[in-house]
Amino acid sequence: MEPRRQRFTKESMSIQPAAKENLSQIQQGLISILLKNPKLAFAVALLLIDTLVTALIISYVPYTKIDWDAYMSQVSGFLGGERDYRNLKGDTGPLVYPAGFLYVYSAIRVVTGGEVSAAQILFGINYVVNLGIVLYIYMKTDVLPWWALCLLCVSKRLHSIFVLRLFNDCLAMTLLHSSMVALLHQKWHLGLIIFSGAVSIKMNVLLYAPPLLLLMVKAMHFGAVITALACAAIVQILLGLPFIISHPVAYLSRAFNLGRVFIHFWSVNFKFVPEPIFVSKWFALSLLIVHLLLLTAFAHYRWCKHEGGLPSFLHSKFDCLKLKVAFTSSFPLRKCSSTVTIVKNEHIVTTMFVGNFIGILCARSLHYQFYSWYFYGLPYLLWRTPFPTFLRLLLFFGVEYCWNVYPSNGYSSAMLLCFHLVILWGLWNAPPEYPYVDDKPSSTRDKDQ
Repeated sequence: MEPRRQRFTKESMSIQPAAKENLSQIQQGLISILLKNPKLAFAVALLLIDTLVTALIISYVPYTKIDWDAYMSQVSGFLGGERDYRNLKGDTGPLVYPAGFLYVYSAIRVVTGGEVSAAQILFGINYVVNLGIVLYIYMKTDVLPWWALCLLCVSKRLHSIFVLRLFNDCLAMTLLHSSMVALLHQKWHLGLIIFSGAVSIKMNVLLYAPPLLLLMVKAMHFGAVITALACAAIVQILLGLPFIISHPVAYLSRAFNLGRVFIHFWSVNFKFVPEPIFVSKWFALSLLIVHLLLLTAFAHYRWCKHEGGLPSFLHSKFDCLKLKVAFTSSFPLRKCSSTVTIVKNEHIVTTMFVGNFIGILCARSLHYQFYSWYFYGLPYLLWRTPFPTFLRLLLFFGVEYCWNVYPSNGYSSAMLLCFHLVILWGLWNAPPEYPYVDDKPSSTRDKDQ
């Protein structure tokens, strides 16, 4: 036994220096990467600093009670076996989110015991993870100068939304940004699955759906688009299955209610509109029409400009589909069916962020937590405009100021609308980027086919 112990001790002693050497090599490699890429080093420093700031906020700034108790009440009913959405209620009203919300907050309740302080730590981690994902997106696109990345960390309102109010918007946006990372790596099916998961937590993510659909049609043939959409649908069905089986009408009508009317008092964007007009159906319909017109205009004149416009682009896709159906047995038609078109990172992010921003502009009511829906895309959008840097910064901090006026008033909401319109005008006048990596679609990435 003694010789074996001695041999084991010698082997352990020989392994330890090797492990230390490997660790040292890894550290040196990371330092070398950071030194070669100062922008990456700055992003890492921002992440570490904001992590500390977030921890200090959780420790010293009082938690604001808004929806947490309601979330826990709704989750308690679900954990107690209730599957009828009509009976899942809290002190702020009935449950209006899809099933993914219940699963996520049930897990949070199990981990934290429903304690706010423990939940704040989890949401602080979520904030840091989300910021890291967003910084990665910005690094992949390289649109902002290095110093402008700090704009992603300076919002008082965003820190409050994430760690002092614990809204489900935060979790939904983290998943949304994760899906965008998958898209940047041309993993369209995976991106759609994650996107559907985000929708299951809060439906505001659907504002990204129109530009996402257009990008999918650009990147994949129609068969792959259909299978990707099917993956997203399967996620929704599986998550909602316990409720669909037992009370389908109650679940679908409440979890996916697109006709909700928000309280005028809490509106940040249209507070200057008289309440009778604000709650009217024709005002909602007018905003919907403007939303659709703006999406169509941007799709035709900006996002599909290099393809000859939206009708020309769709016509070419349908022609390709017809040729594939008619001549599959005789001709390979690689351009139409056996390849994936690689869409540029900048085009993906620009299209997604602009499409969502149009939805924000046309939303009838924006509550304070809704700022998280587009804040992280705001610096990117501003640097896509042809505006000078001074004006970009003025617009950014102007928007931030409007979101920190509490309660909102007619002046602050009118200012916010003006800032949004100026940004949209800048995006309209910005030169559209070429959407593809090259003229020849890649034949090596056919997993999404």
